[in-house]
Amino acid sequence: MAFQLTEPILLIGLGGVGSRLADMTRKSLNVDCLLISHDQKDLTSENSIKISTKSVVNPSTHLIRGSALDASDDIKKNMENYSTVILISNLAGKDGTGIGPIVSRLCKQEQKNLLSFAIMPFKFEKERIFQSGIALKRIRQDSQSTIVIDNDALLDSNPDLTQNQCYDISNKAIESIMHSLKSSEISEDTNIMSTSKVTDDIESSLKDSLRMLYEDAPPNSIKRSMLYVYGSSNIPVGVLNTISNITGGTFDENSTHLEMSSEESKVILLSSIQGETRFDKYDPLGIISQENTIDWDEPECSIDCELDLKQLE
Repeated sequence: MAFQLTEPILLIGLGGVGSRLADMTRKSLNVDCLLISHDQKDLTSENSIKISTKSVVNPSTHLIRGSALDASDDIKKNMENYSTVILISNLAGKDGTGIGPIVSRLCKQEQKNLLSFAIMPFKFEKERIFQSGIALKRIRQDSQSTIVIDNDALLDSNPDLTQNQCYDISNKAIESIMHSLKSSEISEDTNIMSTSKVTDDIESSLKDSLRMLYEDAPPNSIKRSMLYVYGSSNIPVGVLNTISNITGGTFDENSTHLEMSSEESKVILLSSIQGETRFDKYDPLGIISQENTIDWDEPECSIDCELDLKQLE
């Protein structure tokens, strides 16, 4: 089934990356925007919520999450008049992994239609892998549709890229998909976004996108793939037909969305996944079923209980 984007819509950006992307894309969607972060520098919009960690300068993910619980009523108040929430979380950062599961759970409790964008870390960022896997699992469970962007798969398929170049390509891909949300279909469940460097060779861009996709999911797990072609009106019709045939021969079911208004030539694949992805392995305990997990309902967090306990001798 396709995800139903119903108005009114609230766009929520978490942390530095999420806030910047939300602020940049809200105009193209013509929607309201809410920024949430523990760092005041990220909150460039008047409609924002600062998560207070009090005197802690370098808070942990669990402390930010615990502090976000204190702001739950404020978050719910800001989303109460909206039917759909679009959530942008950078799960390579503390705010994304800490606040993301809290916001997604509130959306589920308030019966909001939730579309989530989740940006995954590089695999060499080992200290972030576990927390990102846990946060993604919770966000996916609470969302009607989730779009995952994996910077590590982009780097694997293009090893000559720098980190900043990977970030730039991923962020622009998210902007492009945001711009197309109201004119194309997005499948429910988990979707993997794959793309490539900007190039005049659209066929080469498609092959790079397929290579990135297969870094995250085996071919037999791909249920459906939407092909977005961005570029000027100078792209030959024969080239468009060729790339449509390539994807048509690769996937059982395929749809193509053409966007000719972009100044950059590139291809983006949005593929619906059924079964395991590489992200399921980020959590070593993920093989344990939820029926046998006793602490799944509440996200793990640190809270200040302010207990005045006397030392017993």
